[in-house]
Amino acid sequence: MVRIAIIGCGIVGASIAFELSHYPELKITVFDKQPPAQASTGAALGVLMGIISHKTKGRNWQLRETSLQHYETLIPELEAMTGRKIPFNKQGILMLCSEGEDFSKWEKLQATRQSQGWELEIWDVEQVRDRNPHLNLNHPIIGAIYSPRDRQVDPTALTLALVEAAKLKGVNFDFGVEVQGLMGPQDAHPTTNIIPCGIGKMPVIENGLKCQIQTNVGNLEFDWLIVAAGLGSSALTASLNQLVDIRPVLGQALHLRSPKPLENPDFAPVITCNDVHIVPLENQEYWVGATVEFPVNSEEIQANADMLQQVMEKAIALCPAIATAEIIKQWSGLRPRPEKRPAPIIDRLSSNNNILIASGHYRNGVLLAPATARTIREMILQ
Repeated sequence: MVRIAIIGCGIVGASIAFELSHYPELKITVFDKQPPAQASTGAALGVLMGIISHKTKGRNWQLRETSLQHYETLIPELEAMTGRKIPFNKQGILMLCSEGEDFSKWEKLQATRQSQGWELEIWDVEQVRDRNPHLNLNHPIIGAIYSPRDRQVDPTALTLALVEAAKLKGVNFDFGVEVQGLMGPQDAHPTTNIIPCGIGKMPVIENGLKCQIQTNVGNLEFDWLIVAAGLGSSALTASLNQLVDIRPVLGQALHLRSPKPLENPDFAPVITCNDVHIVPLENQEYWVGATVEFPVNSEEIQANADMLQQVMEKAIALCPAIATAEIIKQWSGLRPRPEKRPAPIIDRLSSNNNILIASGHYRNGVLLAPATARTIREMILQ
């Protein structure tokens, strides 16, 4: 058996665990000091902005496209395996455009997406009003971009389903275990272990050496380590004198309940405008968010109440009926953003080829989790 440790059980770590669970030759253990779907995953809105993004080529677009395609089969697969319902909005994303918007860039993106086999529609104000009578189009809105094949998913429900499905396939989860440091193959005990895995695939144990993790319950040895610990990834890589610099960006959001449905009952996409999202849920409930708050002078970030109020005011300007909604909950979370390099980080640690990092997804952890898991799988099953 090839022993693999995954450190971190947010959406990314859980996705990797489930992806690797399809290979019975791999013995997988996931470690997290807290229950699954906490930290940035538990604070996310789950808006999957892939087709409507302006990423059209290279790794960033490939990850988006792979994930969007995979979600269409992954959600029903997990629901069938676990019996859990995973809220998955398949009615797309409607991005409202304000005065001054350059529609030529959207026309260019529309043509690119069509050549890639994806739909993207440009709507005038009358089309927006016809499908969305609850929106305030006296607000300076001049049109909209509709992406029918972008999605939104409940990040917590999805992560819990991934964990349960992975358990059913033999993955071990150790919650409450804190990983305090890593030891690379050069520091651990030598061994030899090359085992066939799948059809024509073979996980190779680099240099025949093992890796170790230092935990609050002792040192444990594995063939591969996968660091998917979000903001905690920096301290773990620093224990190998290879700091991967990932810094926090705070986001705040609101959970609302309206006395009556806001949208057309037959058309309930995610509404977004100027980086404010209105996410329809069930039972006349909605998520509204999110702020983007950076640390000042590397100090701890304190949630800014004024910035959250501004988000709420912008949402009300778009949809006046939100003003009558009850605030059920407000929350904040820290997004892991790489410093001086693009997000996400999916890579091997230099000089430690059996230690992989899958972290720093910033605002796209839920969107990119399936593609990240597949990339890690390919790196292990060479």
